[in-house]
Amino acid sequence: MLRRFRLEEPDTIQAASDLLVRFGDAARLYAGGTELLLVMKEGLVRYERLINIKQIPNLNQVKLDNGAISIGALATHRELTVSPVLRESLPALVQMENNVANIRVREVGTIGGNLCFAEPHADPGTLLLVLGAKLIAAKKTGQREIAVENFFRDAYETSLESDELLTEIRIPRPSAAGGLAYLKFGYLERPSVGVAVRVEFNGGEKKWIAEARIAVGCAGPAPRRVEEAEAPLKGKSIQEATHLIDEAGGIAGRASQAISDLHGSQEYKEHIVQVLVKRAFQQAVQKS
Repeated sequence: MLRRFRLEEPDTIQAASDLLVRFGDAARLYAGGTELLLVMKEGLVRYERLINIKQIPNLNQVKLDNGAISIGALATHRELTVSPVLRESLPALVQMENNVANIRVREVGTIGGNLCFAEPHADPGTLLLVLGAKLIAAKKTGQREIAVENFFRDAYETSLESDELLTEIRIPRPSAAGGLAYLKFGYLERPSVGVAVRVEFNGGEKKWIAEARIAVGCAGPAPRRVEEAEAPLKGKSIQEATHLIDEAGGIAGRASQAISDLHGSQEYKEHIVQVLVKRAFQQAVQKS
């Protein structure tokens, strides 16, 4: 049962930050609420106040800004699937968002809320890792930029300070000389494993791989980029990399910090990581 709470509705970032300072651990930010209200109903957490930030204007915009894709933290998953900017510049993110949870969650849930809740079996963080995204956190006294690889600390834990709001996700616009893919697998509502692979080719001629990025999520407590799995692919031709991708996938599986839970054993998840890395690499090459 959902216990009574007071709802605050600030209309500026500064006012929301003030409320976080004033009420401390008794308050929590509220955007879509698809995760938060669920755990509150189950009695796993209790807050005396929810701070609804949906009244703050201009935090759901998606636009191009100085060569980067800017996504407002209050953009819903549904809004991202229909964004002309993302469909043109980042279709892999649109495809990923089309498969987040279910239609009810996509209509209400926000990308910022998804990232801040830091549920281990979530999709967006894994893809953002290979995209080199930067997250903008703001409070009353100013704002700062957080590299996405420094944002997730553990399950349900981020590097946001107690009075900060996530306001924007900034993604460097991907080069045309490369490919990107995100794949996931699971037999429950949430994915057991998610894998993102990005490859960049020299000069767009596909002679050799100038850069490769691999990230794994859902298997462990937080999504993580696996640079040790990327190393065997860099500087290789596509043919050479294709022969090495099983090795890279095996490295990624062992480095994924997979844990045994209802979604599968550690060994099972590590195997699935290896399979998905290979498939995502093949898709990324085909899309380039």
